[in-house]
Amino acid sequence: MTDSNISNRLGKEASLYLRQHEENPVAWQPWDDEALALARETGRPILLSIGYSACHWCHVMAHESFEDQDTAKVMNDLYVNIKVDREERPDLDKIYQLSHQLLTGRGGGWPLTLFLDPVNQIPFFAGTYFPLQPRYGMPSFKEVLVRAREWFDQKPDEMNEQSERLQKAIESMQQPPPAEAIASIAAADDTQTLKLASKAAKDLLSRYDPIHGGFGGAPKFPGAPILELAAAISLSDSGEASEIGSCLHTTLENMGNSGLRDHLDGGFFRYCVDGSWTIPHFEKMLYDNAQLLPLYAEAAAASGRHDFEMASAGIVAWLKREMLQTNGAFSASIDADADGEEGGFHVWTKEQVRQLLDDEQLGPFSEAYGLDGPPNFEDEAWHLVGQVESRDDPETLKAARETLRIARESRVHPTLDEKQITSWNALTATGLLRAARALAVSEWTSLAQDTLDFIRKTQWDGSRLLAVHNQGQSRFSGYLDDYAFTLQACLESLRTSWRRDDLDFAIHIADAMLVRFEDEDNGGFYFTDTDQPTPIARSVVMQDDATPAAYPAAIIALHDLAGLVGNLRYLKTSEKALDRALPGTENSPMAFAGVTRACLSLANPRPQLVIAGTSQEETSGLKRWAESHFPVNCYRVDEAGEDTVHGKGEKPLPGILAEFNTDKPVTAWLCLGMKCLPPVNSRAELKVLLEQ
Repeated sequence: MTDSNISNRLGKEASLYLRQHEENPVAWQPWDDEALALARETGRPILLSIGYSACHWCHVMAHESFEDQDTAKVMNDLYVNIKVDREERPDLDKIYQLSHQLLTGRGGGWPLTLFLDPVNQIPFFAGTYFPLQPRYGMPSFKEVLVRAREWFDQKPDEMNEQSERLQKAIESMQQPPPAEAIASIAAADDTQTLKLASKAAKDLLSRYDPIHGGFGGAPKFPGAPILELAAAISLSDSGEASEIGSCLHTTLENMGNSGLRDHLDGGFFRYCVDGSWTIPHFEKMLYDNAQLLPLYAEAAAASGRHDFEMASAGIVAWLKREMLQTNGAFSASIDADADGEEGGFHVWTKEQVRQLLDDEQLGPFSEAYGLDGPPNFEDEAWHLVGQVESRDDPETLKAARETLRIARESRVHPTLDEKQITSWNALTATGLLRAARALAVSEWTSLAQDTLDFIRKTQWDGSRLLAVHNQGQSRFSGYLDDYAFTLQACLESLRTSWRRDDLDFAIHIADAMLVRFEDEDNGGFYFTDTDQPTPIARSVVMQDDATPAAYPAAIIALHDLAGLVGNLRYLKTSEKALDRALPGTENSPMAFAGVTRACLSLANPRPQLVIAGTSQEETSGLKRWAESHFPVNCYRVDEAGEDTVHGKGEKPLPGILAEFNTDKPVTAWLCLGMKCLPPVNSRAELKVLLEQ
């Protein structure tokens, strides 16, 4: 097959990221059977490039190298070139990020650039961004292309030995620890749990920035899974609980007041390039905002702070205005670049602001957001950064922000990637529901349930979830995070506003998750479906990254569902999965933030409280009281009169719920694990049980 027979095939792809490369002179292929067969038949190694549409450095490498005719010719002559959207194929991204780390000894990122054997797709060389010309201490991309191909052609034995070592290393990392190293969560006592919480707290404190908040230095990410761990420790019996709670609140305060937040539309950017939260990379990701929303809302409810409540409301306003699609789902991301310029949509000159604000607004606004100081963006413009802690929000500033936001709409917008990712939408539904309960905003509950309905009606085919919806099509067999986060969202919906469809869907999702992802022999969950072909090895992913790891999310959600319906299989599966994860977590609890939270949750589980009755006023009042005074998973059943708790419905409730029958105005059942206490019919009786 000659070069002229191979054409760029990305034009028909649904992915915006892939279509951004359809005009490249590179003969890009999507990752599919045709492309893999082409590599095998021609014997050419694969050049694999992984990125996503909002990635700034992906755009830089595309403009420098993939649009360059000379570079494209080298790529086409030497390789079968495959482009992957990491948001569509997180399975490929995870296994090849791990490969990059093992080959280079460094963390990866995007764009991820790998050179693969054409037969087994094992990488023999890896990197991230490569420049067109040598700089930053890196060789030119063309030089890398030529040298990698020379090594492939001239030293096949060396390459095969390295590939074999890499395969064995990755396979060994997916194996469970020795049986003697596995500690049982069922046998863990309070002392062991407190030791783990204390170790996690010490790890957090060792990385805490006492000046700017956050856990780590530049480039500085919000790290929502770590913030969730901090929140869990702050509510534990750990001796460091109070100090960690203070660190968390300082971090939320500084992030909300900083350049990480878009002060005009309320959304948060992905990360800042500096340690003081001043200048971000300007992309906005759905998953970051989905996770930050409940953290701010719950902190606002606990502290009464207006700035935290304002940050929560700002995120939801941004979600509704910029990200919400007509089908009830949310788009994936907004690009960092606008009209080829990073940050151009967001930054301001003093003259631009002067033309928009009147004299009464200009002074306070300039002082509040740093325009009275030197420029902070490339020495010529200002990115808005809050200058002082402000728990109040004067009407003058509100009006000024809205004036600038409306004016900004006339600029060239950064690109919106409209694809709807099941797992990220489930995270968003969960965030909205937790925030709705914390701040008593019913509109947010409706938004979340519309999103959950989208997943159930569009992404569930009756036996499995699909991972992505784009251009009217649902594609790709779902990954563990699609199932785990959707199950979480169903349970949060049931706690917020009972809907029978959510209960039935939760059980379908849980059952499918066990069939498709459980490692029945060793415990735990694979990241990919049993029917999904995976290069190198089928991964077990326990560590969080920008999103929470699905593995601990599945543990907690299954455990909670087990308590609600009394299903012992869900309980044993969740405990066995956590047992497998504990050895690594005990050594490095901060690196396994989600698993650490799962351990704290299962060692000291919240009681399950089910409330029902003939009086809506009394049942809803008891639910509000219980949730505001005690850490419980509370469900007010039969709000719509659909179920048979007091004999009105036609469809019996599943599991232990079928036993909860009442004809009284209000009845409450308190369950601890698989054991339920006798029902009570008043707040006073319930208070006694909860206090015990």
